[in-house]
Amino acid sequence: MLFLKKYGFYFLLLGVLSDFLTPYILGLFYPEMNQMTMVMSVFGDVASPVRGAFLVWSVVSGVLFVLALPAIYETFRATSRVLAGWLAVAIGLYGIGDCIFTGLFSIDTEQSTWTLSTWVHNIGSGLGYAGFLLFPLFLILLYRKQGKVRQSNIYLVLFIISLLSAGVYGLARIPALNQVPVLDQIGFCQRVSFFLNYLPIVVFAVGRIRNK
Repeated sequence: MLFLKKYGFYFLLLGVLSDFLTPYILGLFYPEMNQMTMVMSVFGDVASPVRGAFLVWSVVSGVLFVLALPAIYETFRATSRVLAGWLAVAIGLYGIGDCIFTGLFSIDTEQSTWTLSTWVHNIGSGLGYAGFLLFPLFLILLYRKQGKVRQSNIYLVLFIISLLSAGVYGLARIPALNQVPVLDQIGFCQRVSFFLNYLPIVVFAVGRIRNK
């Protein structure tokens, strides 16, 4: 546990790097994959030529996020055990729900109805993305509680930007709107949204590593 508290933020950065690079590296081996119009979960579809690599890679990324949880909680434990717990839960939800569950429960786009695996995958992804999105909100509250207004404001800006990008991605998932310019590029919208959600995590992790 002491090891994880000491090196947890390195695991957090590795988790972000691993998760971020997954679609771009695997995309090199999946010529039919259109990064602009196809969501990342398609890499794990039963018809995907890189399915095995994607599933394993997703689990590895999720484990890296989970390994960071003790360090995340310990950072703010003295400020607020409740908020520190929620901050860790936010990353835990993403690591488990959106990464590990993605690796263990893949989807099948050729099925007309959702299978149990698809249900678990989609519910896990939804919960994981919610944690991903709410991470900076808990940082805002924690830094305000510490009286660190500058840090709180930085994460407030990042949180607002993340919400806006998530809103655009959400609109792109609505069938009635997916013919609108920009929204018809759901893969692009998803990747931009994820990139902007990674930023608060990276800023936080780098800041904690520098302060050690």
